[in-house]
Amino acid sequence: MDTMTEPSQQDSEISTTLESAPAPEGYAPWSGHVPAQGRRTPVTTYRLQMGSTLTFDDARRLVPYLRDLGVTDVYLSPVLAAAPGSTHGYDVVDHTRISEAMGGRAGLERLAADVHKAGMGLVLDIVPNHMAVPTPAWHNLPLWSVLRDGPDSPYASWFDVPIEAPILMPVLGARIGKVLADEQLVLERMIVPTEPERGEQWVLRYFDHVFPVAEGTQSLPMHVLVGRQHYRLAYWKVGDAETNYRRFFDVGTLAAIRVEEPEVFAGSHELVLDLLRTGTVDALRVDHPDGLADPTGYLNQLWEATDGAWIVAEKILAPDEPLPVGWHVAGTTGYGASWRIDQLQVDQGGATRLGGLMHELTGQGPIDYERVVEQAKREVINGSLAAEVNRLARLLDELTVQDVRLRDHTLHDLRACVVELLIAAQRYRAYVRPGQAADPDQAAVLHADAERARSRLEADQSETLDMVVALLLGEPVGSEGLTASPLRTEAVIRFQQVCGAVTAKGVEDTAFYRWTHLTSLTEVGGDPSGFALGADEAHAWADRVQDLWPCTMVTSTTHDTKRGEDVRARLDVLASYAEEWTDMVRRLRASTEDARPTDLDGRTENLLWQTLWGTWAPDSDDPMTAERLTAYLIKASREQKGWTTWSAPDIDREQGLTDYATHLLTDPDTANELNAFAALTAKDVSSIILANKAMTLTWLGVADIYQGSELTRTSLVDPDNRRAVDYDGEGGLRAMLSQDSAGSSPRTLDQEKLRLTHRLAQLRAERPDTFVGPRSGYRTVPVTTSHAFAYARLLDEEPDVVVIVRRLGRRLRRLGGWREESVVLPDGQWTEVLTEQSIDGGAQRLADVVGDLPVVVLARDRQAGRADTREDRAEREAGGGAA
Repeated sequence: MDTMTEPSQQDSEISTTLESAPAPEGYAPWSGHVPAQGRRTPVTTYRLQMGSTLTFDDARRLVPYLRDLGVTDVYLSPVLAAAPGSTHGYDVVDHTRISEAMGGRAGLERLAADVHKAGMGLVLDIVPNHMAVPTPAWHNLPLWSVLRDGPDSPYASWFDVPIEAPILMPVLGARIGKVLADEQLVLERMIVPTEPERGEQWVLRYFDHVFPVAEGTQSLPMHVLVGRQHYRLAYWKVGDAETNYRRFFDVGTLAAIRVEEPEVFAGSHELVLDLLRTGTVDALRVDHPDGLADPTGYLNQLWEATDGAWIVAEKILAPDEPLPVGWHVAGTTGYGASWRIDQLQVDQGGATRLGGLMHELTGQGPIDYERVVEQAKREVINGSLAAEVNRLARLLDELTVQDVRLRDHTLHDLRACVVELLIAAQRYRAYVRPGQAADPDQAAVLHADAERARSRLEADQSETLDMVVALLLGEPVGSEGLTASPLRTEAVIRFQQVCGAVTAKGVEDTAFYRWTHLTSLTEVGGDPSGFALGADEAHAWADRVQDLWPCTMVTSTTHDTKRGEDVRARLDVLASYAEEWTDMVRRLRASTEDARPTDLDGRTENLLWQTLWGTWAPDSDDPMTAERLTAYLIKASREQKGWTTWSAPDIDREQGLTDYATHLLTDPDTANELNAFAALTAKDVSSIILANKAMTLTWLGVADIYQGSELTRTSLVDPDNRRAVDYDGEGGLRAMLSQDSAGSSPRTLDQEKLRLTHRLAQLRAERPDTFVGPRSGYRTVPVTTSHAFAYARLLDEEPDVVVIVRRLGRRLRRLGGWREESVVLPDGQWTEVLTEQSIDGGAQRLADVVGDLPVVVLARDRQAGRADTREDRAEREAGGGAA
């Protein structure tokens, strides 16, 4: 664990809000955050995006490559049966079956056998929050049963919907009256594939959609029949305002389930738990726990049900937000580390110049990030999430109108207070459990949100706001009976769930596409308002995470990132070359003026220029194409929700944008300018790519390698980041790794990145306890310059690996490079992992230790014995010891 016994200078500079809640007396900081004895802890995972194009048998063929790379655990995207044609697996339709498109359970077990035979483990991504609303609906048998039988369905408790009212199904292409008049609904009989034992059933067909018919209603006239079902067919535009089932954010094809109910937890987890019991799967990644009614209760129940397996939660934390210490998980999936790694390489000096260019292109003058977020949240509250917000307001109104002490708070005022609280929230959600006193830190967060909200409310609404906050925190308010009211319980839960949805859709899926200051900063979980990150703050954050979460995950690219790690690295460089970048964009705008649409949106144009540069790799094995670029720009523009949207696309303007982007990709002047800029920045681009990869693999906990990211990639947001990876081609990854293993010297950036990944993954496999688990630790290594970021990974409180990262390389060169700047290495003899250079401990000149390298990784020479190996670790686990 951490051996820093005295507060460091950087600790004193960090806001006390970063501190986690005090631990109980006698409580080991990481208790409940490490797997139970005998349970496997991954060290280095490799994320594979499974599907029909990458089946379990395809993955089996990759096992030797992954083993040779140094990976300890294969990490699979969701594998349960998903909606027809699913490309990601998060739209589960059957919790009792493994996807047949991937190879079924037999295929998964074959893969697991090969993985385990190679000495590796298997990590599985699971989806507890929602199921698909598929087309046809019978693919999801629990949903089909509820739609047919309503409260009488054995699955009536599964879905987060008021079962006494018809479930809204907004799938019609026109209003119901026109659909009926045009006789587009067809009544017929069929054998439902998911219920063949029932024989033929009456169903209602609307083109590709198929819905069940309630028993005894099949003989009614069509206009009467549709009104007698347990669901309400409706025009698709009705959905945002009136949907009455909780969705995954605002996605109508993903319906939330009540996993907090024991029978739902059991039914939706039986297969996953069986895979763990049988040893097919070793560990879990949990998707979006913030959507659940009780994330703490769920995660702790899952930890118990898995006998203490390694579990990480996909949790997005605000910059000053700690992960709830009461969660029995190993940590998060790594977004918090990812954006900090990037921002360490961003030069604060470029902020003003890049901001000026953004203002110039948008024509809006100075733009405040917080105002962009506020506006975006307000729009999604009044748009795609209106149904959820209105439902919450009506719930509070129903609750207060029953109490004579509270009934003078109107629905109008209640909704206004809820809206401003949601807009003011700076975290995804609070964690308040109904019937329990709110944690003081969580209460403080909501009270702080309320003070920000108060300034946007009328004076007379201030009292209503105080009452709402008290209700949501479980504090005494109103009559005594209100405390245990089921309506109050639901209000407490709903507010937290809606808050997460508003934050996700308003910030990351709207504001992040509007704020184009430096787009590498608008990453999942990121903090674009901060621009650059200082070394002291990064060290302080890492030290705290290590102390409580020694088995957390660090990642750099995921299926959810808006840009791959290499694209972000190229964009990070812009802050160091802001003047040259601004001048080049102005020249290119002038030279391509005839091709540029006159009505091109300024935010979109700034995003286009940065995306063009971030993916500019014409001579690489992964060049950007017009098809990929234009598909991204359409998605990004619609996510902005300004001049075009998903529900009302401006096809003509979108065509103008894509024509211009295609022109830029093939325009000789543009190519010459970008090639010249690439030559100017090449040293810094490669340095950041390699330094960031090294930090991902050494900074904290379990390191994740996203498929193909051991090479440079031009990946953008999903689905672009799910593209196939070349493993077996002539110049594929398998061949490149063989060449590196044979001792070939790298000649390209791809080869350098693969070599770095290979060496560091091997180092992790050889010294697992240095990087992961309660024997590991973190310590800042002293340097005399802000251009180096240095830290030690500890083993049993002694430095075992030291990492020194170069940062802000251009600024360093302008200062004349390394002079007498130094690093104080821990005592002992050290060997640089990539160059095999031997280095003494003690004070050393950075010019001698780092020189011109982007990063050095020093491993302590272990005189007393050899390092732990993969075999050593497997032997310990077999003997029941914690990994």
